[in-house]
Amino acid sequence: MTAEEPPPRDAGTGPDDPDRPAPAANSDRTAPHDSADRTAPHDDADRTGAGPRAAVWRQALSIGIATGAYGVSFGALAVASGLTLAQACALSLLMFTGGSQFAFAGVIGGGGGGVAAVATAGLLGARNGFYGLQMAPLLRATGWRRPLAAHVTIDESTAVATAQLALHPGRLDLARLGFWTTAGAVFGFWNLATLAGGLLGNALGDPRRFGLDAAAAAAFLALLWSRLRTARPRWVALGGAAVAAALVPVAPAGVPVLAAATVGVLAGWPATDGPGGREPSGPGRRWGRR
Repeated sequence: MTAEEPPPRDAGTGPDDPDRPAPAANSDRTAPHDSADRTAPHDDADRTGAGPRAAVWRQALSIGIATGAYGVSFGALAVASGLTLAQACALSLLMFTGGSQFAFAGVIGGGGGGVAAVATAGLLGARNGFYGLQMAPLLRATGWRRPLAAHVTIDESTAVATAQLALHPGRLDLARLGFWTTAGAVFGFWNLATLAGGLLGNALGDPRRFGLDAAAAAAFLALLWSRLRTARPRWVALGGAAVAAALVPVAPAGVPVLAAATVGVLAGWPATDGPGGREPSGPGRRWGRR
């Protein structure tokens, strides 16, 4: 081999050989860089949680505003039912559960006694206790936060908190943020709206002229509607409605609501199986659904 001759190449490995595989050096150098360029913003958002946390704040604020609009109706109805403005505001501060507050004011406005009003409100508010059983392991509140968490465990705060776990599994921080931000937004707007509604009720008189007397029934229907997805809850709802409608003309105010609730309790009573009356266990266990 002379100096002018080029060095020999192996067969099949020349640059012009169509069977020769493409060089991997450039792809090895560029692929990680390109991938990092494409995914870096997403990874940063996941690490910081800025996107999901901002979405939780927006959701909490929107729910607080919507609930506040509902609270105006309560303030007006409470005053029209015979409660003073201070009593209406005290209910929002201390009871802080819209369904129970509407029920209390409705029984009082209908001529019912204090016992019937408290019993009806307590029965409707019992669901918050079941929410608390679900939220306590998630929140792990201690000290003064524990009674505060119990006080603000309501439909909205529980729904937003549990929704975060469904959207972002394992993100307990987002679930806790959803609970506390929603609770704070609803508590603030609800109490301000109660005050505004009470003042509005005093100024405008009977809220039935504006259709506000239907607000409680509409709110209950809205809470119930999302639960009527299967046949069993629908039949229970129809049974409760039939019992309440039958008792309205003859029973004191508040009693039809308690009687209708009894239908739901009986429908949800655990079934027994066999002569021993033992409750079935495992996947075949039959319990009423809420």
